[in-house]
Amino acid sequence: MTTAAVGAPGSPRRYAHSLWLLSARDLKVRYSTSALGYLWSILDPLVMSAIYWFVFTQVFQRSVGHDPYIVFLITALLPWVWFNASVSDFTRAFNKDARLVRSTAIPRSIWVNRIVLSKGIEFLCSLPVLALFVVIAAFGDTPVQLNWGLLLFPVAVLLQTVLLVGLGLLVAPLCVIWTDLERTTKLILRALFYASPIIYGVSDLPGIFETLAAFNPLSGIFALYRVGFFAEEWDPWVVGIGAVMSFGFLALGLYVFRRLERPLLKEL
Repeated sequence: MTTAAVGAPGSPRRYAHSLWLLSARDLKVRYSTSALGYLWSILDPLVMSAIYWFVFTQVFQRSVGHDPYIVFLITALLPWVWFNASVSDFTRAFNKDARLVRSTAIPRSIWVNRIVLSKGIEFLCSLPVLALFVVIAAFGDTPVQLNWGLLLFPVAVLLQTVLLVGLGLLVAPLCVIWTDLERTTKLILRALFYASPIIYGVSDLPGIFETLAAFNPLSGIFALYRVGFFAEEWDPWVVGIGAVMSFGFLALGLYVFRRLERPLLKEL
């Protein structure tokens, strides 16, 4: 991870080992107490997709997105669940394990990166749902036209990882110092869901709103996820701005984390 050098003694190899152990622990705790286990990784986006598909195809006359609409939805909903779950957990990343954060010598940035990794693994485990609906659509009236853009899918995963690490390094320490930010973050996430091109595409927005949407880094990331299934989603401007902003948040997060690492330890 990029943050291996943040105030950390020890080698990158040791950092990676510790990161994996903590992430594996999170996944084990999450699923060991759940009867459905892995299914919880796919139920949330599956139910959300079913609801929005029903509303926009059976109740209202849909004028956004592309057909098959269920695939269009899922290609953005799955990464959104990764994003939403990670940012929500960032707000209590340090308070949840305050004693370990204070007492261990491993870099404090690892408490952010373990969330990104564990939620990212859950995201990857949910991708069979996307594959299933692509196969189902192949037998329908509007099959998915797979194209070269599928090669950009790993790029989207990488960019989302960069964005989440940057946001985590920014949000996690600020929530320790200003506790009200935890509730504020939840409100922002609710608004961001509708401000991001999930149930619609950037090109569906009118006038200036299409330009403003480009400055939401999730717009470029979701476009990269979708372009392999819907070639019309390719927009170099949106993708380029998304990439620049993702690395910009990473740089900002690294800077803020370095400045706030000591104050947050005093607050824990």
